[in-house]
Amino acid sequence: MNGIKKTGPGILVCFALAVPAWLLGKRFPLIGGAVLAILGGMLLTMVWTNKGRAEAGIRFTSKYVLQAAVVLLGFGLNLGVILKTGRQSLPIIVCTIATALLLAWGLQRALRISGNIATLVGVGSSICGGSAIAATAPVIDANDDEVAQAISVIFFFNVLAAIFFPILGRVLGFDTGSGTAFGVFAGTAINDTSSVTAAASTWDSMWKLGTDTLDTAVTVKLTRTLAIIPITLALSVYRAKQAAKAGGEQNGFQLRRAFPMFILYFILAALITTVALQAGVSSAAFRPLKELSKFCIVMAMAAIGLNSNVVKLIRSGGKPLLLGAVCWAGITCVSLLMQQFMGLR
Repeated sequence: MNGIKKTGPGILVCFALAVPAWLLGKRFPLIGGAVLAILGGMLLTMVWTNKGRAEAGIRFTSKYVLQAAVVLLGFGLNLGVILKTGRQSLPIIVCTIATALLLAWGLQRALRISGNIATLVGVGSSICGGSAIAATAPVIDANDDEVAQAISVIFFFNVLAAIFFPILGRVLGFDTGSGTAFGVFAGTAINDTSSVTAAASTWDSMWKLGTDTLDTAVTVKLTRTLAIIPITLALSVYRAKQAAKAGGEQNGFQLRRAFPMFILYFILAALITTVALQAGVSSAAFRPLKELSKFCIVMAMAAIGLNSNVVKLIRSGGKPLLLGAVCWAGITCVSLLMQQFMGLR
């Protein structure tokens, strides 16, 4: 009961924002409910600066409701299709991650940015936004200010991606009869799971593709998220060696902290679906869960909009913003080039 009292007000606020955004998104699919929810949350937070009792529920919605949406999306997905999509996108994922990390390393020296901030922006851009930053921060001993700065930079470009990537996809001439190509693009080029799902949902709405794009994009993004483990392990080993040379102590790598457990639940949901389909259950049985997943995404976008402070970020984060922009542009270009090379477009 205490948990409901603590998170209930914020969850209700996100729900109240999500309902009109969801309905308007169906009426205006070119914009989409996810984007409307983000913008609504951002506008509201400009006048509602002290969220008081609602703050805990807003944080809960932005993290756990989004994770629930991803797990629900696993229902209706065949495990064989997930493995095929993940394997198909792996070369693009490797190249985009390498590009972002190299750019972050080079620009950290050129712009004289804090090494910790550069590392956090690099892993946040290349892997999975806030989750990668949260997993990496204790390994490199980043302080709260550095973590907040990096997350703000990643969030800024997440919002831009959610709004503009569907427009970019249309300008670049992505296939509108299937969501595969744009799903791979969104899954490999957008930083955070939240904006991946928002952009993919908008593309599905624009071209009436059901959840075709969303299925592909989430599968690709979750494959990419697994890179948290080797990257965090490598950073842990590197920092441990540095600490040993300096005679100090170093926080070690922890698999439980680095691995996003909701990925396992997503795979379990897909496994249940695969077994059910083999047993003769109609795929239509999973449609209500997919619709619920899409609504949960809109709720999470409302929460993310409510958590934003774009004005403060622009005022305080010039160099980190530039670093984030370069990493984002590099990832986007490499994703497009790799898709062209592999014949996915």
